[in-house]
Amino acid sequence: MISFNPDSQSATSYAHAQNDEIKAGGTTFAYRELGPHGGIPLMLLNHWGAVLDNFDPRIVDGLARKHRVIAIDYRGIGSSGGIAPVSVDEMAQDTIALIRAMGFDKVDLLGFSLGGFVAQDVALKAPDLVRRLILTGTGPAGGQGIDRVGATSWPLMLKGLVTMRDPKTYLFFTATTNGRQAASAFLKRLKERKAGRDRGPTPRALLRQLKAIKAWGQQAAQDLTRLRMPVLIANGDNDIMVPTALSSDMARRIPHAQLVIYQDAGHGGIFQYHTDFVIKALEFLAR
Repeated sequence: MISFNPDSQSATSYAHAQNDEIKAGGTTFAYRELGPHGGIPLMLLNHWGAVLDNFDPRIVDGLARKHRVIAIDYRGIGSSGGIAPVSVDEMAQDTIALIRAMGFDKVDLLGFSLGGFVAQDVALKAPDLVRRLILTGTGPAGGQGIDRVGATSWPLMLKGLVTMRDPKTYLFFTATTNGRQAASAFLKRLKERKAGRDRGPTPRALLRQLKAIKAWGQQAAQDLTRLRMPVLIANGDNDIMVPTALSSDMARRIPHAQLVIYQDAGHGGIFQYHTDFVIKALEFLAR
């Protein structure tokens, strides 16, 4: 096992970042990191079924110009050990344990989709641990439509099989010319890493994470006024997985929230507009 080394030298690009692992709460978690050491690290929490290879290298590389960036695999996903949790609560507890195992007293969090659910829950459970929060393509507990992520996704995943296209083409992007071009570019970026790629998610892990997503959509709303740290919220204007209206809802309910909505963009709006998103995220983190 490769253990966490706070003095290790980071790679210069996410496509070449070293695969590392660390034990936290009895589970071995896989992660990759890059960027300058010192300051507050930025932890990345990704979407349903995502492994380390599903983080957009343009976003990771862009953020790592100024920040130490750490991307993780959830328990039971990719190269992390254990069994995938069936609740966001467990994923948040895992993330808190992982942050503490790495020796950090304070972090910034960037969560996309399911990762945004986890990031919110971490910030509510351990507010002193989170300096700034970036929530993208995501929504609050009890948000209308979140419990239908599976019902929305399965037909489009089947469409991907039939058309021999990655389902993210349909799930993350609009059907417009701009959307299709952005989807193609994004999927090419995800293949830039040639060596040391992560393991894909198992069907069991996908189904267990989907249970967690459904439960998040059905649970009682959380008191988002308790999120006192600055929060940046970003999404596309046509998110069919986690409805865009939920981003506006979070922005209304969180005291210090900034909202960015990208036009002619879907769930993966931050990938389609990755250059602008990185600029806005760096500005937000620098304040």
